[in-house]
Amino acid sequence: MRKLKLQVQMSVDGFIAGPNGEMDWIHFDWDDALKEYVTNLTESSGLIVLGRNLAQGFIPHWAAVSQNPAHEEYAAGIKFTETPKVVFSRTLAEAEWENTVLAKGDLRAEITKLKNQDGPDIIAYGGATFVSDLIAHNLIDAYHLFVNPTAIGSGMPIFQNLTSKQDLNLVKAVPFACGIVVLHYEPNRR
Repeated sequence: MRKLKLQVQMSVDGFIAGPNGEMDWIHFDWDDALKEYVTNLTESSGLIVLGRNLAQGFIPHWAAVSQNPAHEEYAAGIKFTETPKVVFSRTLAEAEWENTVLAKGDLRAEITKLKNQDGPDIIAYGGATFVSDLIAHNLIDAYHLFVNPTAIGSGMPIFQNLTSKQDLNLVKAVPFACGIVVLHYEPNRR
C-alpha cells in the first residue's frame, strides 16, 4: 500500500499561512542539506495530491520553472511537472493542467483508492482546508512539518478539524542552518 506523505511549511505557532493566505514569513534561505531532504522526499513520490486553491498557483508555477533550464530549481520544476497530479475540487469542471486529473468524490474514498494503487508513495501539498480534511480523516501516513523560526500570531491552522485526539510518533527532528526544523511524525494507529 502506498503511503500518503504531507510536506508543509508552518510557523512555530502552528499556522501554514497568515489570515489572508500570506506566506511572506517562510524562510527560503535553504542550505544544501535542506534542499537534499526535500529532494529525497519528492523523488520518492510518484503522485501529488493537491487542493484546488493551491493547485491554481502550484501547477502553473512549476510548469514555468520546467521551461527554464537556467532556473536554479529547474530539476524540481521537471519533477513537479512530470509527476502525475490529482486535484481535489468540487467546483472545477475539468482539469486545467497537463498530467492532472480531478477528484470530485468523497475525500476518504478517493485517497484510499489512490493508496491502494501500485506505485511509489503519494505526497500531499495543500492549503489549510485540504490538509485539515486529510488530517481530520486520519489519511496522512507521514507528516513532514517544516517549522519556520517565525511566529505570526494568527492565520490558517491545519489541525482545527480534529474530532478526536490523534497520537503521533516522532520519527526524527532535523534542524537546518536557516532555522527551519523538520519534524517527521507518523500516526500511532494502535
